[in-house]
Amino acid sequence: MTLSRRKFFELGTSVSAGAMLLSAFDAMADDKPAFTVNPAFSLKVLATNWGFRGTVDEFCAKAKKEGYDGIEMWWPGDEQGRKELFDALKKHSLDIGFLCGGSSSNAQEHLAEFKKAVDAAANNKVQRPLYINCHAGRDYFSFEQNQTFIDHTTQLSKQTGIKICHETHRSRILFAASVARHFIEKLPDLRLTFDVSHWCNVHESLLGDQPENVAMALERVEHIHARIGHPEGPQVSDPRAPEWDPAVKAHVGWWDKVIERKKKAGEVMTILTEFGPPDYMPTLPYTRQPLSDQWAINVHMMQMLRKRYS
Repeated sequence: MTLSRRKFFELGTSVSAGAMLLSAFDAMADDKPAFTVNPAFSLKVLATNWGFRGTVDEFCAKAKKEGYDGIEMWWPGDEQGRKELFDALKKHSLDIGFLCGGSSSNAQEHLAEFKKAVDAAANNKVQRPLYINCHAGRDYFSFEQNQTFIDHTTQLSKQTGIKICHETHRSRILFAASVARHFIEKLPDLRLTFDVSHWCNVHESLLGDQPENVAMALERVEHIHARIGHPEGPQVSDPRAPEWDPAVKAHVGWWDKVIERKKKAGEVMTILTEFGPPDYMPTLPYTRQPLSDQWAINVHMMQMLRKRYS
């Protein structure tokens, strides 16, 4: 049978609830690894407001209804933004992980921007964050310039007791696995937010040719951004679709290693479901209609992660 273009896309929008989306992804939810578990271990899965159209209160209400433990958001730069956020967190009984970063192309200015945000987030007296995730530095800053960001957060973490992690993100300090290795080898206190989807994109591979670099990174991971990347992009169209099974299995395999370490140590593991909106989400030409439902994918990810790791 030949499908018309219209029928093809009608089918594509309807399969999200049907058997066509059953794949290795769904099977992983029940295929729990046999980890040694310290009873002190706990898993907290957080929601992203990236792409959400609505108020902070509406976002928190929706995240709570779906069953998330908390949210990850940028540290608000103004007093009103902070009040709205803290009020919503209290109202809906949610935890928070803060994002902090800088945008200047000048290293000194960038560092000043970053310090202002991360110091305020770590020292706020209203709600202690589960962690702070850093979008700091640039891929074109020197090693020494980027090290100043890490040195600052290392000291701040020791002062406050808050986990402060630097993300493996394109354009930032740890934009490539091979580059991250240099920082890991020289800076023993560096801790990572592991968003390996970026590395798959940067290296145009599922990293099978540099297992040592990935293994070193996994030992420093404190927080995970759970998005599935592939060799040609940082986000697959829908992780439930069977064509992405190899990428899904690779990412879950990396996450398993982090969870195994955390379960054995009896520590808190935080994971953000971070599939993004267009243009991270692939779209149809001309209309820019997303190929999948961002919110539904993130909720599906959350449910799978809970079943596999709780």
